Amino acid sequence: MKRHAFEPARLLTGLTALGVGGAYVGEAARAWELPGALPVLAVPAGLCLSGITAAVWSAVRRRRSSPGQSSPRQPSPGQP
Repeated sequence: MKRHAFEPARLLTGLTALGVGGAYVGEAARAWELPGALPVLAVPAGLCLSGITAAVWSAVRRRRSSPGQSSPRQPSPGQP
């Protein structure tokens, strides 16, 4: 099986979908009663959190991939 890079934004999106789906299943089984707007608002909130996570993760990966960029450039010998 081919290995894939870890993507935390996709993990958060999947967990949000599972949580909302579980909430609807629990309400359909009459295990509990949720306020009507809670599951509807959880999806956009999860997607926004996922987008923020993707942006931060992208910035972290970009910074890790260019290690020589953070050190200041030193003059070569013979140049003032």
